[in-house]
Amino acid sequence: MDLSSIKDAFDRVAKKQKLSSSKSQEVVDQVGREIEQALATIHSPHDLSSPVDQKSVLTELKFKINAIGPLQQLEGSNKELNASLSKYQKLLEKVLNPDISKAYRNVDFDTRIINQIIANHFYRQGLFDLGDSIVNEAGEPDATALRSQFLEMHQIIGAMRERNLQPALTWVSANREKLLQIGSNLELKIHRLQFVEVLQNGTRADALIYARTYLTPFASVNKDEFPKLMGCLLYAGRLESSPYSELMSPIHWEMTTEELARQFCTLLGQSYENPLSVAVAAGVEGLPTLLKLANVMAAKKQEWLEMKQLPVPVELGKEFQFHSIFVCPVSRDQASEENPPMLLPCLHVLCKQSIMKLSKNSTRTFKCPYCPAEATVSHCRQLHF
Repeated sequence: MDLSSIKDAFDRVAKKQKLSSSKSQEVVDQVGREIEQALATIHSPHDLSSPVDQKSVLTELKFKINAIGPLQQLEGSNKELNASLSKYQKLLEKVLNPDISKAYRNVDFDTRIINQIIANHFYRQGLFDLGDSIVNEAGEPDATALRSQFLEMHQIIGAMRERNLQPALTWVSANREKLLQIGSNLELKIHRLQFVEVLQNGTRADALIYARTYLTPFASVNKDEFPKLMGCLLYAGRLESSPYSELMSPIHWEMTTEELARQFCTLLGQSYENPLSVAVAAGVEGLPTLLKLANVMAAKKQEWLEMKQLPVPVELGKEFQFHSIFVCPVSRDQASEENPPMLLPCLHVLCKQSIMKLSKNSTRTFKCPYCPAEATVSHCRQLHF
């Protein structure tokens, strides 16, 4: 969605508001000065034989205020501002559909699964009290299946943020084989953080003992990293002024903490990205297409809510594609094991059921719907993702 027009309109309204505010303040200040001047004249020392004529002072003040015309000036600037605000509101209503309920469709949801998704959303975020409340109110004790694992993950992450690596080291040690199977070097990264801490806060001897005990096993598979860490021993207690000062950057703690969370989720068989957040984000991105479709169907007097399948694809960004999919360009059906994608000799791809409908039977020749080429079912080759 192009929001440049909205931004430009907003900037114009903001500029008009500042101008209106400045002008209003100027008028108020001008009126205030005239009143203060009149009061000063009335309260100024004067000869008892010739007292100040207060009536004439007030008459003159009234004349000056009328000459300024504060109401007219304030009404004029506010009128211009209100006109700009009105135009901006109309633009928002034109570009941003205020009634997104038009895209709503009645869908049968499994309530138990929805409750589990919401509870796990809170557990994943570390909001365990909220997750427990959802579970208790919904009466879904099975939704707590991942609670203890996410609790462990957040305890480890919390400790790392306080520069305590012991829980993380315990976890990577217990899951060493599984981490190696996915090609992870997380254990080395955590030991590297701990080594730098020992080097800064302990003695060179302490750091050497730590390196021999915990870093030596990684020397053969991390030939570039190991010499650099050994070079740090020359700068014990003054690493910040060494060629290896970059190792003290907080970014290493942040990146290692995030990597631990990612790999923790991987070993759990869960995605690192929160599924509920991803689903909401995907819905927001697809919403403009759905709203447009609903409006078009309403104009054609077609029932949007009764549709079993969308007549047009809803395009989402690559960040929402998690596995290979194929949607038949003829039937709009998504390929499956029962209805696999088939490659035609002309290199166009259709789903098997579409090919069978085009050919009428397995031996009859049919024409590709996208080019003049002809083929039979036996000429088509099934594709595998």
